[in-house]
Amino acid sequence: MFCGGKKSYFAATVCIITLTSMVTFSYIRLQRLAHLPKIIQDGRRCRGEITNKTITPLKDNRTFIISPYFDDREGKVTRVIGIVHHEDVKELYCWFCCQPHRKIQVTKAKIDVHSDRFGFPYGAADIVCLEPENCDPTHVSIHQSPHGNIDQLPRFEIKNRKAETFSVDFTVCISAMFGNYNNVLQFIQSMEMYKILGVQKVVVYKNSCSQLMEKVLKFYMEEGTVEIIPWPINSYLKVSSEWHFMQDGTHIGYYGQITALNDCIYRNMQRSKFVVLNDADEIILPLKHPDWKTMMSSLQEQNPGSGIFLFENHIFPETISTPVFNISSWNTVPGVNILQHVYREPDRKEVINPKKMIIDPRRVIQTSVHSVLRAYGTSVNVPMDVALIYHCRVPLQGNLPKESLIRDTSLWKYNSSLIMNVNKVLRQTVL
Repeated sequence: MFCGGKKSYFAATVCIITLTSMVTFSYIRLQRLAHLPKIIQDGRRCRGEITNKTITPLKDNRTFIISPYFDDREGKVTRVIGIVHHEDVKELYCWFCCQPHRKIQVTKAKIDVHSDRFGFPYGAADIVCLEPENCDPTHVSIHQSPHGNIDQLPRFEIKNRKAETFSVDFTVCISAMFGNYNNVLQFIQSMEMYKILGVQKVVVYKNSCSQLMEKVLKFYMEEGTVEIIPWPINSYLKVSSEWHFMQDGTHIGYYGQITALNDCIYRNMQRSKFVVLNDADEIILPLKHPDWKTMMSSLQEQNPGSGIFLFENHIFPETISTPVFNISSWNTVPGVNILQHVYREPDRKEVINPKKMIIDPRRVIQTSVHSVLRAYGTSVNVPMDVALIYHCRVPLQGNLPKESLIRDTSLWKYNSSLIMNVNKVLRQTVL
């Protein structure tokens, strides 16, 4: 017998304690091992072509890789931003290229499809793999199987591996520019307003735009303000210009906007103090502060521990205008002159105004368009007397007469700087 000796109460007690301790220790050890990445295959050398495409389809044509990012907020993992079919993709594996010996180690991925597909068959997904110990991978391939020909698998550089100091305070993420976008004047005005408010970088996920818009984007790229991420999602999927599924055979909503937003957060996680998630026709207007830096400093001081700040969207219909700031040289430029649209639609009792966000990217795990899905810390709804989103677009309450709208000239406090800056850009691009 395992517990021999005298049949005494004391001996029996010691025996029970010993057995319990052994079982407990074995259980804890097994639990720890279960959370370690299972190395399925190793020893082969890293090969395969390194890809720099923004969207890379896998052979199943049900999985599309955007980019992998190192994420050490909850252990060492590689988080791959991608798009997957929510039912058809069951298993994926990360083939890590480990350094310094350039050997392959394979681990099974967790496929985390975001909850906000809005009925579409495809959605944004995090493909998450724990990194093997003593691996320090620089590149990874994604495959449906732990076995296969490594020469045929594209390799992706794992971004964010090296810690960096913030190079900018504010980065604006615009996703996605599509439909042969040609609202040139409003885009320039938004860009110049962003810069006045303190933005140093604007990331545009570009699907399609007009030739004139290309010229404007080239100017801002050469200036160092704009970074273009090519976004040819309609080469791989049937895209919808709607945000919710219309039973029309499309695969993904609004040109994959949610995937682009999540990629933009991780792309700028180490280089930007704040990331701003809004569209090109939206401007977060501070009403108590001169710019975003002083506004965010105040909001953070009032809300320690919060990294997500939500601002209420308000529509300024482009169909209602004022003759003030009717600048003749701008009339030849395609697009909307926002300075002429200062009438705001009133709130509707039965409708909650959507929100857009300024976030600390290091506190966000997953985001949707109007709120975050998973994050560290709390979200703050910023009061309208502190800031609002100026959103100049087609009306949502088109039946309202002008008298029912609210005159709001908050934008005009920037008019002098805005007009001067827009004129400089137009002279170098359009006029």
